Amino acid sequence: MKQILELITDKVTEAFETCGYDKKYGWVSISNRPDLCEFQCNGALAAAKEYKKAPIAIAGEVAERLQTLDMFEKCESCAPGFINMNLSKEYLASYVSSMSADTKRMGVDKVAEPKKVMIDYGGPNVAKPLHVGHLRSAVIGESIKRTLRFAGHDVIGDVHLGDWGLQMGLIITELKLRKPELVYFDDTFQGEYPKEAPFTISELEEIYPCASAKSKEDEAYKAEAMDATFKLQHGNRGYQALLGHILTVSVNDLKRNYEKLDVTFDLWKGESDAQPYIPDMVQKMKDDGFAYISDGALVVDVKLDTDTKEVPPCMILKSDGASLYNTTDLATMVWRMKDYNPDTMIYVVDKRQELYFTQVFRCAKKTGIVPEETNLHFIGFGTMNGKDGKPFKTRQGGVMRLEYLLSEVEEKMLSKIQENGTMEGEEAAKTASTVALSAIKYGDLSNQASKDYIFDIDRFTSSEGNTGPYILYTIVRMKSILSKAGFDKNSGASVLAAHSDSEKALMLELTKFSAAVNSAATEMAPHKICAYIYDLANAFNRFYHDTKILAEEDAAVKNSYLSLLALTDNVLETAINLLGFEAPERM
Repeated sequence: MKQILELITDKVTEAFETCGYDKKYGWVSISNRPDLCEFQCNGALAAAKEYKKAPIAIAGEVAERLQTLDMFEKCESCAPGFINMNLSKEYLASYVSSMSADTKRMGVDKVAEPKKVMIDYGGPNVAKPLHVGHLRSAVIGESIKRTLRFAGHDVIGDVHLGDWGLQMGLIITELKLRKPELVYFDDTFQGEYPKEAPFTISELEEIYPCASAKSKEDEAYKAEAMDATFKLQHGNRGYQALLGHILTVSVNDLKRNYEKLDVTFDLWKGESDAQPYIPDMVQKMKDDGFAYISDGALVVDVKLDTDTKEVPPCMILKSDGASLYNTTDLATMVWRMKDYNPDTMIYVVDKRQELYFTQVFRCAKKTGIVPEETNLHFIGFGTMNGKDGKPFKTRQGGVMRLEYLLSEVEEKMLSKIQENGTMEGEEAAKTASTVALSAIKYGDLSNQASKDYIFDIDRFTSSEGNTGPYILYTIVRMKSILSKAGFDKNSGASVLAAHSDSEKALMLELTKFSAAVNSAATEMAPHKICAYIYDLANAFNRFYHDTKILAEEDAAVKNSYLSLLALTDNVLETAINLLGFEAPERM
């Protein structure tokens, strides 16, 4: 189904051609002066120079031609050469009815050429709890994944765990100090290792920071941890078994926490999965003449003549032969290309890592790890700050665990629900959880990803203004009306011509759904969906306050109103699903 702007542009370009002008001048946009018109074409201003004719004269000819079409209620030329257009109520109703009939997609076509996309988001370290710093990657990545899938692409989400390096050696060293009797530390043991982990997630989360602190004060302890890391990475059976336990316990806990965020991954791969690919990758870089020794380290030059800032070489191996994050990320690309051969790889990461990913992406292309035609896309996000403008912290000044933040927002929403007296018990708790998630996700996603933002619990949980709860209240209001009327929201019933300005304004907002989704998918920008649904919710609420929907006596008109509500509800619920949350039945 063509977007409304495309259909209007088709007619305007035809009119330009019929009047003897190049069709390139028929480009149409949504008016930035809705008090004057709904749509606008400024092509006559540009055409005037080519045709040596007054722009108002060209605009007048084209507008006169367009005025004969049933599509337009008004089409007029305005000085110095604008063409202002309003759609006819009948044409608009017909378009909205077509959206209504398409109950699954509401007029949004899938892309003509779907791509295979891998999206790397989440990036938690094992043996550590998720904290608020992980929120943005998870929330933004999940929304982009869902939006690209809705657009028709084949999308694979990978959590990309931090499960390699010194942190593993630190955990093993501390565990050996506390429980030296464990069979994993017996080099002579040849049997099968226990299936049950020798620690819980709580113990594991205490062990790592303890070990990390010790390593900063005790050189011998750090040396032992580095030795444990070396043995782990070179196949020590007991340490490999411990790594398996660490991963199992950590991943189970991570899945539980991500589930609370309604964030899912298709792959739970980590840095350790890339290790087998490193030796051959490094050797090939050497054989092909890309990698060379600089100050003892193995590097690949990635600077370009066009660079305005210094881009250092991409380091592949340190002087002691150890690998780095660069090495692991490049090796990860090797297995992704081997196993999935994606057209695009997207990385949702803190924007402060932009230079790092510039180096890695250039190295991947230069060395042939990734073909030139494969798109490598970095989406850098800003920081989530407290009201003081600094990175969000607990009241004690530490980094807040993500589950504590979720609980805090849930408690605030539960308190509001209980104050309203609309529900209690399990239903109130479940609703509070649903609305709290909308507050957190919408509060984050309504900001452009690259921008820092203030996490304001009071504002985000408000049922008024540009917030998740406001969107949900709007949806619940529609659900209530449709339920009282006994109307099937998936009936796809047609809509009559608008009976009021507010009804027409709501219809016009609905026609923008396809453009909003396509723009959000193309630009990988969830904030565009947020901006759209806020405008749509406002348009609906104006219509609701202007119109006695259930009290309407004309059955055909009432049915049309309900069809319009059902479409609006479908659009909003589809959109919030793309953002990663859902609406309760009531609030």
